[in-house]
Amino acid sequence: MENGIKHLSSEEAKKKLDFYGPNILEEEKVSLFIKVLKWLVSPISLMLIAAAALSEFSGKDFDFYTIVFLLFLNFFITYWQEKKADTAIRQLKQRLITTVNVLRDGDWVKLDSRYLVPGDAIKLFIGNVIPADLIIDQADNLMVNESTITGESLPKSKGAGETLYSGSIIVTGRVVATVQSTGSKTYFGKTLSSVERVKKTSILEQDILSISKYLSILSLVCISILTILFLLAKQPLIEIMTLDLSLLIAGIPISLPTVMTLIISFGVLELAKKNAIVRRISSLEDLANVDIVLSDKTGTLTKNKLSVQQIIGYKKTPDEVLTYAYLSAYNDADNPISAAVIDKFEKSGIRLPNDIVFGDMVPADGNNKRSTTAVTVNGNKKVLAFGAPQVVGALCEEGGDLIDKDIVRSASKGWRMLGVALKENEKWILAGSLAIADDLWEDSGEVVSFLREQGVAVKMVTGDNRAIAQYIGEKLGIESENVYYEVFPEDKYKLVLREKEGHHIVASTGDGINDLPALKAANVGVAVQNAVDALKGAADIVLLSPGLAVIKDAIIESRKIFQRLYNYSIYRVSESFRLILSIFALGLIVGAYPLTPVQLIILALLNDIPIISLAFDRVKITNKPSRIQVLRRFIISSSYGLIGVANSVAFFLLAVYVFHISTPIVMTLFFLKLTIGGHMLIYVAHTEEKWWRFLPSKQVIFATTVTQAIATILALMGIFMEKAPWQLVFFVWVWAFFWMQVSELFKLIFTKDGK
Repeated sequence: MENGIKHLSSEEAKKKLDFYGPNILEEEKVSLFIKVLKWLVSPISLMLIAAAALSEFSGKDFDFYTIVFLLFLNFFITYWQEKKADTAIRQLKQRLITTVNVLRDGDWVKLDSRYLVPGDAIKLFIGNVIPADLIIDQADNLMVNESTITGESLPKSKGAGETLYSGSIIVTGRVVATVQSTGSKTYFGKTLSSVERVKKTSILEQDILSISKYLSILSLVCISILTILFLLAKQPLIEIMTLDLSLLIAGIPISLPTVMTLIISFGVLELAKKNAIVRRISSLEDLANVDIVLSDKTGTLTKNKLSVQQIIGYKKTPDEVLTYAYLSAYNDADNPISAAVIDKFEKSGIRLPNDIVFGDMVPADGNNKRSTTAVTVNGNKKVLAFGAPQVVGALCEEGGDLIDKDIVRSASKGWRMLGVALKENEKWILAGSLAIADDLWEDSGEVVSFLREQGVAVKMVTGDNRAIAQYIGEKLGIESENVYYEVFPEDKYKLVLREKEGHHIVASTGDGINDLPALKAANVGVAVQNAVDALKGAADIVLLSPGLAVIKDAIIESRKIFQRLYNYSIYRVSESFRLILSIFALGLIVGAYPLTPVQLIILALLNDIPIISLAFDRVKITNKPSRIQVLRRFIISSSYGLIGVANSVAFFLLAVYVFHISTPIVMTLFFLKLTIGGHMLIYVAHTEEKWWRFLPSKQVIFATTVTQAIATILALMGIFMEKAPWQLVFFVWVWAFFWMQVSELFKLIFTKDGK
């Protein structure tokens, strides 16, 4: 098929690569200057800058320099985390790079598709994604799906001289073509660069946004009321504005979306270690919620590596049947069925006649379901038919009843039958049949059992006949009503839609091009290790280990991520609620803010450190699909917050009106109490068990210990605030620990009733 094809030498290709650049769609690179500029105009930065300016204008130089220092510290922490995440994502992308057969220096070699250049000759097969714009040199039964380019769902037949566009998919046949355009110069690249990319908002992102809005509105309402009261009390405007900004920085969860993204990113990296690549981040939320898996059989539950199990002769001997099957498969070695026949023949020891000449061949496809091969053996011309037994049997006058019985018998063993016919003297003779099996992955049954235990129903979808499908389903423990057989691609697609209409969250798995519509329609599309390029490109999650076993890790990890996010949202809402309402209540009672601007900003910074560590927190997951329980979370977090408000107000009033401690020291103690008490709440909020029976991860314990130690040292040393006696600092620790147990008691009562 490849004779006479023009191609490049390695030296020519290198020169062209230097001139045209790599075959990739270049992502927009953001300079450091632009990153700094974007960071400076972010809400948190603008508020810090405003607070610093107001401090300088009011003559508080110490506050000014402290806030500026915190401003730059915030930038470097953000920049470092972003750089680390970018590096990790680049490493993940390397694992999904596709290779292509390229003719270089006269030899066909496997080459990274990024290094294709105009003039390269490449060879593609069924299921391959076209990596660049091509001109067809030679085509064999070629049909291409151009839906990504034209929107037309039906595949098109293509021949020599026609153009293949980057991003299209080979549906049937094979092709040798010459690269015309690469990267952003392709039709797809030009189209992509001319339209605005719309980012979809996931349910989780909408949930995060609703939390931010709720807390922001609460903060702004409380600050507005306090500002009016302080102005009526004729307090200095600049001081009021400085404190207002500081409370906004400490109270509004500006970093909430970023922190949640960080939690998901670390989860994505953890899944990558377990050989599952996440292509769509928001699919992790859906995976945690999945309650139905529509699993392909071939290549997913089975190995998709066929082997000949039995050879049956009808009008010819078994050796002759195998020989005819081998001659039919000889020029179609890329086909897995042909490969199994060739492998069986080569191991059989049968010797071929010396004088064999191959003629025309019509390969099998979805319509004819059999191949036809002309071959001349020792001067005798023969025509061979090889394929679906009913189709091959229908060509012959005799033997149809024999092959029908063998189909049923083989199906009971999970085997697939193939018929072999021979045309002699213008008459078709049923030579015999072969039984072929696709063995199950050793752990497929274990995976099905695991998913069932996790509240996920498994439904097997296959194009095989009823007997084979039921046999495989029985071996895997899948109920007969959940086995779908003789399914066409459009049927699997409709099945996904039907389950979604029934309010199920559906994951669909597959490996072949026929699985593409269903994968794109499912909540989570999963491509298994041996999936074709097209499927990997469209899937939300790509498994890099054989079979479906790694989906166990993917589901567990996604539920851990979901639980971390849920626990964090509870803590974040309750902490902001506690801080805002405590300062609001004391502002009404005392007529002033109970903390200085610097204390508020340091408090916000110290809160962020353990919050980031929650991305590594250990969690317990349930054996059922996860769900966002909005009302339950609101009740728990608000209750934690109200307990915090009660103990904050009681502490402040006790210190001022009972023990008559000076106001500056009370502010120091109040700052310490808010820091220590807030971080102790993490231990309570992260689990529904008693906090001492299920401690957070080492990272969280380390982060909270360090931040609590820093706050204690600042209070004892009088850094950024009035120095406090150690006896009072010790009392704050005892007070915070006591109220931690109050929150714990509420949690145990609520979770007991809630369950």
